[in-house]
Amino acid sequence: MFEQEARRRADRRCGHRPVLRARARLLPSSFDRRLALGWTMLGLGLLLLLLASKLLAATLDVQVMDPAGAPIADAVISATPTSGKLPSKPPQSAIIDQIHRRFVPLVSVIQTGTSVTFPNKDNIEHDVYSFSPAKTFELNLYSGIAAHPVVFDKPGLVVLGCNIHDQMIAYIAVVDTPYFAKSDAAGHARLDGLAADSYDVVAWHYRIADDKSVTHQTVRVDTAATVRFALALKEAE
Repeated sequence: MFEQEARRRADRRCGHRPVLRARARLLPSSFDRRLALGWTMLGLGLLLLLLASKLLAATLDVQVMDPAGAPIADAVISATPTSGKLPSKPPQSAIIDQIHRRFVPLVSVIQTGTSVTFPNKDNIEHDVYSFSPAKTFELNLYSGIAAHPVVFDKPGLVVLGCNIHDQMIAYIAVVDTPYFAKSDAAGHARLDGLAADSYDVVAWHYRIADDKSVTHQTVRVDTAATVRFALALKEAE
């Protein structure tokens, strides 16, 4: 009897020991805990940095009118820091459609280096081209989507046409700055995400009375600013 009881006690002791060792292995070490805490603090720091950058980003509101005070749509607005400090924002892609023998949109503004595709959604072929110094190219007769997008690698104004349909025309303003917008039907444009700085703000319209004129103002933007332009336009054709 004593021998059986001794064996039972021995078995219990032997059975408990590996369990305790297994539990010990499951418990995180002090190094693991410090590592996990470090990653958590890093994540919180990055989150706070992101929130702070958004809170510090400034906004520029632009109002574009004619001399009589009527709003002007499709005015191109760009803002370049006078300090020359431009953020490293990669250019995006853009699309200019061909619908009912028209380019849509009529006016586009893009950053230098942007690739643009020109889908032909008509049931006839188009031949898209430009002879502008900022970008000379031709997409020979095609329907659907052209084989390759066009990369606009120089700043300036690009005027589009179609070799088959003379009434088709469109304008692309290519700017070096990532801060740009186009005015809506109310003549309003908003540029978001600006860093605090002084900016050279330029306004341009494809019907501006003096083709060679550039209308610009210098404005300081810290958190929010507003600038107004009055543009004299030619009569619409």
